[in-house]
Amino acid sequence: MRTKINKWKEERAKIVDAQRKLYEEAKENGELSAEQREKFEKMEADFEELSKKIEEAERDLKILDALESRVSTFQDEPGDRAGIRPEPSGDGNVSPRATEAYRDAFWRAMRYTRNALDAVEIRALQEGTDSEGGYLVPTEFEKTLIQALNDQNIMRGLATVITSASDRQIPVVSSHGSAYWTAEEAAFTESDDAFGQITLSAYKAATIIKVSEELLQDSAFNLDQYIANEFGRRIGALEEAAYVNGDGSGKPTGVVGSGTVGVTAASASAITSDELIDLFHSLSRPYRARATWLMADSTAKVIRKLKDSDNQYLWQPGLQAGQPDRLLGRPVAISDSVPAIAASAKVIAFGDFSYYWIADRGGRVFQRLNELYAANGQVGFRAYERTDGKLTLSTAVQVLQMAAS
Repeated sequence: MRTKINKWKEERAKIVDAQRKLYEEAKENGELSAEQREKFEKMEADFEELSKKIEEAERDLKILDALESRVSTFQDEPGDRAGIRPEPSGDGNVSPRATEAYRDAFWRAMRYTRNALDAVEIRALQEGTDSEGGYLVPTEFEKTLIQALNDQNIMRGLATVITSASDRQIPVVSSHGSAYWTAEEAAFTESDDAFGQITLSAYKAATIIKVSEELLQDSAFNLDQYIANEFGRRIGALEEAAYVNGDGSGKPTGVVGSGTVGVTAASASAITSDELIDLFHSLSRPYRARATWLMADSTAKVIRKLKDSDNQYLWQPGLQAGQPDRLLGRPVAISDSVPAIAASAKVIAFGDFSYYWIADRGGRVFQRLNELYAANGQVGFRAYERTDGKLTLSTAVQVLQMAAS
C-alpha cells in the first residue's frame, strides 16, 4: 500500500508541475486562454481525485499499522487473545477492565443483555459499573475507540491529550521576567514571571446507536468493531468541530477562536502569498519548529495556486507515504471545521498545536437499551464520553482573519 501511495503522490506532483508550466505559458497573455483553462480544470480534478485516494489509503494504512501492533502482542498460549493481554502496572496490579473476564462479560451483556450472565460474569462486570447505569468499556477496546476517534479528528493528532479524574488546573505563564546588567555589589532587582490558570472541565458528547435484533443474534456480526467505527465517526466529527471552532458554551473552546490574530487580510474573499508569509513570521520563532498550518479544504484549494516573488508555488505536495503537504516548509492539516473564506472569518491557524490541551474525563461508557426501540425490532446502545479542550497559550497559535467587507 505504501508503494501505491508513493506512486499517487508522484503523479500528483507531476500534475502540480504541469499546472505551473501552464501558468508560465499563460504569463505572456496575462491570463489563461479558454483551452488552457479547460486543461487546468481537468488537472485540478485529477489532483483532487488523487488527493482523495491518498487520504483514504493513508487512513487505511494507519488502521492496519494499529492492528499489526495489536497482533504483535499475541502469544501462543491457550486462552490468549491477540492484543488483549493486560499489562501489569508498576505495583503489580492490573485494572479490572483490562482482564479477559471483564471483556467477555461486557460484550455478552451488550449482545445478549445482563440477564445472560452467570454469577461470575456479573461480579466481573460490576468493576466497570457507571453511575448512570452503563458500563465503562474494556481497556483494550478503549484503545480501539481512541484510534477510531483519531481517524475522524485532526486535532487529537496535533494536541496534547490527557486523562483527568476531575477538573484540571493548568498554570500558564502570562508574562515573563527579564535579566539585566547590574553593578558590582548592587542589590538585585526582582523580575518575576506572572502566572495565570486554565481550567479543563468536562462536557458530555453522546449518541445512541441502533442495531437490529437479527444482527445481534448473528454470531458472525462483529459488534465491537461496528460500535467502535460508528461511535468514532459520530463523536469524532462532533469533537473536531468543537476542538477547532467551539465557542466554549456547553462544549470545548476551539483553537481558531482562541489564537491571536496575527494577520488581517486586505480582502474579504482573497488571500495573498505575502499575507501567508506575514502570518508565518507573526508566530514567534520558538513555536515555528513544531508549527502546523490548519485550514479548510476549500481554503487549501485557493492557496495551492499562490506563488512567491520568484514565481514558485508556496504549496509543496508531500511525496512520501504518511508525509503531509507543506506550506513555507511547514506541514498542512486539513479540517473542514475551520471556517471557509468569507468576510471577517478566521480561516487559517498557524502554530504549535501541542499547546492545545484535550482532557478526557474517565472512560467511554456504553449502556444497552432493551425496551426503547423494541417495537421496531432494534436494540439501542447509548454511548457517551466527557471531554474538554482549550488553548493554553494564545501566542502559540496565530490566525489569519479575512477583512470585514
